[in-house]
Amino acid sequence: MYYNFKAHPEDKGFWAECIELDGCQTQGDSIEELKSNMHQALNLYLSEPDDSTVIYDLPQKNLVAQNVYQINVEPKVALSFLLRRYRLLHNLTQKQAAEKIGMKNLWSYQKFEKPASANPTLSMLAKFKEVFPDLNLDYIFS
Repeated sequence: MYYNFKAHPEDKGFWAECIELDGCQTQGDSIEELKSNMHQALNLYLSEPDDSTVIYDLPQKNLVAQNVYQINVEPKVALSFLLRRYRLLHNLTQKQAAEKIGMKNLWSYQKFEKPASANPTLSMLAKFKEVFPDLNLDYIFS
């Protein structure tokens, strides 16, 4: 999953803003530092707290413009973000999502909405896809 950042020159460096995510901004003294900071800012921005009900937009694909950089989302962050997004779009609580997936414990589901602990097996990914058929797993790996 890639989001698009528009870079802007400043007197002593650069600053950038994510086109799709309002308020996701960063700066750097060089383009290399800016790219690293964009990656860090994006992954932190998408790593929402457990109780968040914010539904962020998915990235625009194939956006080509001057000074626009595609910045990748870490796979664990992408999975957590997508699970939370689709759960909220389906108006489910974490408990309801856990039950639909067949998990007996709420925390078994909650760990997948936390990037630090989101590491599902292939069979678990299949269950996520079964519960959320519109979940596009390609976003996690691209």
